[in-house]
Amino acid sequence: MNSFVTKIDLALAEKIKTDLLDQGFEFSTPPYTVFSAKKKGVSCTLYTSGKLMVQGKEKNDFITFYLEPEILKELSFSYPESMIDMTPRIGIDEAGKGDFFGPLCVAGIFANEESCKKLLDMGVRDSKRMNDKAIITLASEIRSIFPHSIVRLFPTKYNELYQNFKNLNSLLAWGHSTAIEELVNATNCKTVIIDQFASEHVVENALKRKGLELSLTQRHYGEEDPVVAGASLLARAAFVEGIESLSKMIDMPLPKGASSGVIAAGKKIVQKHGKEMLEKVGKLHFKTYEAILNA
Repeated sequence: MNSFVTKIDLALAEKIKTDLLDQGFEFSTPPYTVFSAKKKGVSCTLYTSGKLMVQGKEKNDFITFYLEPEILKELSFSYPESMIDMTPRIGIDEAGKGDFFGPLCVAGIFANEESCKKLLDMGVRDSKRMNDKAIITLASEIRSIFPHSIVRLFPTKYNELYQNFKNLNSLLAWGHSTAIEELVNATNCKTVIIDQFASEHVVENALKRKGLELSLTQRHYGEEDPVVAGASLLARAAFVEGIESLSKMIDMPLPKGASSGVIAAGKKIVQKHGKEMLEKVGKLHFKTYEAILNA
C-alpha cells in the first residue's frame, strides 16, 4: 500500500509531535490538520478528525519501529492476524553469538492458536527492534505465561563445549536441539520453526542424534514469525542479564559486540585480573581474544 491510515486519540498529538521532532521531522499545518510532519522517505499527517496517515518509501520501518510499539500499542500492520499462521508450534532463536563478552543463549517457546494471539496482543516482535529494557520486561511476562526453554552458556562452559565441537554452527545446533528437546518433552508438539543460521542439515543432524523426528522449518528472518520473535526476546533477555552479571562479577562494564571498545575492555581485564579472567567472561575462539593479548 502507498499509505497507511489509522485512527488515534488526539490526546496523543503532543507526544507524537515531540517524538517526531526528536526524529528530525519538519512540520507544517495544512488546513484540517493538527500537523503534517515530513522527513526523507516518510511523511506523517494527523488530521483534526483523529485520522493519522503515513506515506513514503520508509513508512514500513516508521510504523514497525515507532508507531505500533509507542502509539498504537498493537501490531496489526506488522503482523496482520489474517496472515499469521496459528498452527501450534515451537519457535527457537539465539542471542550472543556475535558478542565476545557474555553468554551464548538459545531460547524457545511453545504457542498454540490462543497464545499466538496473546503474543500479538503483548506487542511481541523481533528483539532487534526493541531496546533492552523493553525486552527484559516482555521476556519476564513471556516466561510467566508460555512453556519455554532457555539454554544459556556462560563463557567457561561455552569455551569448554567449543573445544569439543570445534565449530560455532555445530555448537549452536546442539543448543537449538537441546531447547527443542526440552519443549517437545514438555508439550508433545512436533512442529518447530527456527531462525536459520547454517545449512539445513546442521540442525537436522543434531536433532537426529537426539532421536527427534519433527516437522522442522528453517527460515532466514525467522523473527518475522511471532513465536520465533517471542523466543528471540527470551534469548536476548538471557544474554543481557548474563552479561550484566559478569560485569558485576569483575566490577566493570562489559561492552556488547566485538568492537575496538571490546578490545580496550579486554586489555583492562588482563591488566587487572590476568588473562585467565578472559576465559570466564569472553569467547576465546574469537579473533578479538588474540587482538586483546597481542595489542
